Formats: sequence, structure tokens, C-alpha cells
Amino acid sequence: MRDVTVILQMICPDRPGLVSELAGWVAAKGGNIRHADHHTDAGAGLFLSRIEWDLDGFGLSRAVLPESAAALGQRLNGQVQLHFSDALPRVAIFASKQAHCLQDLLWRVQSGELPMQVPLVIANHPDLEPLCAGFGVRFVCVPVAKAAKPEAEQRTLELLEENRIELAVLAKYMQVLSGDFLRRFPDVINIHHSFLPAFKGAQPYHRAWERGVKLIGATAHYVTEDLDDGPIIDQTTVPVSHRDDVDDLIRKGRDTERLALARALRMHLHRQVIVYRGRTAVFA
Repeated sequence: MRDVTVILQMICPDRPGLVSELAGWVAAKGGNIRHADHHTDAGAGLFLSRIEWDLDGFGLSRAVLPESAAALGQRLNGQVQLHFSDALPRVAIFASKQAHCLQDLLWRVQSGELPMQVPLVIANHPDLEPLCAGFGVRFVCVPVAKAAKPEAEQRTLELLEENRIELAVLAKYMQVLSGDFLRRFPDVINIHHSFLPAFKGAQPYHRAWERGVKLIGATAHYVTEDLDDGPIIDQTTVPVSHRDDVDDLIRKGRDTERLALARALRMHLHRQVIVYRGRTAVFA
């Protein structure tokens, strides 16, 4: 069992001395800093920081730390998020018929690689129920008929609330979430089977093959109302050649999809991602 650490993420207006001030705030309370990552976006005039330190021996209790961190953020005219490394967020995985990403995530959770709980898998087809049963995970099929999509989304939102879900992961869900859904539940990560911004939308491998590309990839990103246009967390690529047909691209692409989604989710869970101005800073 690893020692519990505290993770502070900060976005604030840039000015001299911020690194010293943040490190000093931790050190003044006896904190032992394990990781400190900073970035200045000169064009936006913003300073971004991620600092992680040991909870054991720190001068503030876990109960009062959030209030103290909020006061620090207010003093620096910034936005602060505080997390603890032993937290296990409740995550729902959305799927359809393809099993590779769902199976990979469930295996990584079972092996302890991804620090999260999966109390629920939601799918719009029943095909993957036996897979979830093998992992002991509850499976709920919510069909999505075009004429009744609002009702399906309402049922899905109810399931998320009933199960106290904090994050949704679209593991080849193959459905577009509406703006209303995302306003009510905005914390969603998706895997798209292309190296965005290339080949947005459906059948990217077919279109990539038609263009004769020499490199294909996958992109894990946060979901927004704009299709396949949310802030990118991670991307992976694999070379292809003129000898590869569409099926080869799909086969190779599945490996990139699994890897990109798992890496992105791991970085999100370890609070290594900061979203700002429609993009991400990833302190990996």
C-alpha cells in the first residue's frame, strides 16, 4: 500500500515568484514534495502547476486541507483543485458491441493498474454482458433508438446518479452524447479511432486507407458538444503500408485505441491533466 499523497492543481495569472510561493506554502506546513511540475502559457498569461506531497507529517489535516487550498487559490486569483492519491473514483464505462477497449480497462482495474472503481457498464447492445459478468461488473443495456434518444439519455443519467458515478468513459460506445446530457454530466472521456484532427466522425480507417496514409492512430480526449473536438489527453500511432488493407488498419488501430485510452485514463486518475482554454497540459 503506497503512502497517501496530496495533489494540488493550480491555474492562475502568471507573475514572478509563483513557484517559490507554492513550494513555500507546502514546505511551511512540513510537506515533503514528491513531484512539482509547472508551465507558463505566455500567450494566455497563465501559470499552471501540479504539486504532489506526502500527507503523512503535513501540518494540516485531511479535513481542513481543501479549505486552506481554496484560500491559497483565492489569494493568487486562481483556480485550485485538491485530490488525494488513495481516492478511488466511481467510473462508468460505456460500450456498444466491440469488446477490446472495455476488456482492456476491466483487466487493468482488476490488476490494480487503474485506481478506480467500476460499479457499472452501460451499453446500447447486450453483446458484452457475458464479458462483464466474468469480471463481476454490473451490466445494463440501454438501447438507443433514434426516435427515443432523449429517453435513453435520461435513463442513462438516472443510472449514473443512482450509482454515484463521477466519470464516464466511452470505450467504443459509438453514440454521440447530446449537449443536454453533457451539461448535466460533463465529465466524460472518449476514445476516437483516428489521430485527430484527421478523419473525424465515422469510418476513419476506411477513409485513411483510401488516402493511402502511412501512419494511423487513436486519440483519447474529453468530450464536448463539438464532435471529436474536445481537449486531447493522449494519442498513439502505428505505421501502416500499401500492403495493409482496411481490415489490417482496423486490427492495428485497435491496439492504439486500447493504449491511448488506458494511458489517458491513468493520467486523469493521477491528476496529471489540467484543462484550460479548450486544451490540456499533461504533466506525465
